[in-house]
Amino acid sequence: MPAVWRGRLLELPLDRGQSARPRFHCLLMIITVSGPHGTGKSTYAARLAHALRIRHVSAGSLFRRIANEKGLSLEELGEKALEDPSIDKLVDERTIAEANKGNVVVDGQLAGWILKERTDLRIYLKAPEQVRLERIAKRYKLTLQDARLQTEQRESVQRERYLRHYSFQVEDRSIYQLVLDTSLGTIEDTAKVLISAAVMVRKAKKHKA
Repeated sequence: MPAVWRGRLLELPLDRGQSARPRFHCLLMIITVSGPHGTGKSTYAARLAHALRIRHVSAGSLFRRIANEKGLSLEELGEKALEDPSIDKLVDERTIAEANKGNVVVDGQLAGWILKERTDLRIYLKAPEQVRLERIAKRYKLTLQDARLQTEQRESVQRERYLRHYSFQVEDRSIYQLVLDTSLGTIEDTAKVLISAAVMVRKAKKHKA
């Protein structure tokens, strides 16, 4: 299995500065990257943003920050969010606010759904369960068994939470224009596929403008 490149995970609100303006800044590109844990959402979103010279916003980073502020694990905050929809609402509001500024790649489990009407390209990443668990175990220095238990708990709560609060199943891929298995190639080759798709969409948008 190819090594997983870990870019810096950025927190909301985020603006990578005015010096890194996209070439076609007037087009206001909005791209979302979604998928299960361990598929490389933040990794590939960061690479996309760098290649396109636009911002990268991670909805997941805000959820992590809320967990840290409350002194809770991600699993514990997930359980709390199941009963308290205001937690997801806060993440949604901040995600939408960042997207409305344009020129951004947003990664997050719900990014594609929350920004469905605003996006130019919605990407869904997947990978075999064993590959995802190995990546998660390596990232958080867990045993494979602990990674499995924690991931199963998180994803079970998330499925119920999203169905309860949003009335959809997060596994539904019908809204995505590009679905890609990140285990098929190296990080570099996988990133090239995503970047090529984004550049194609941006060119098409430029011609329509």
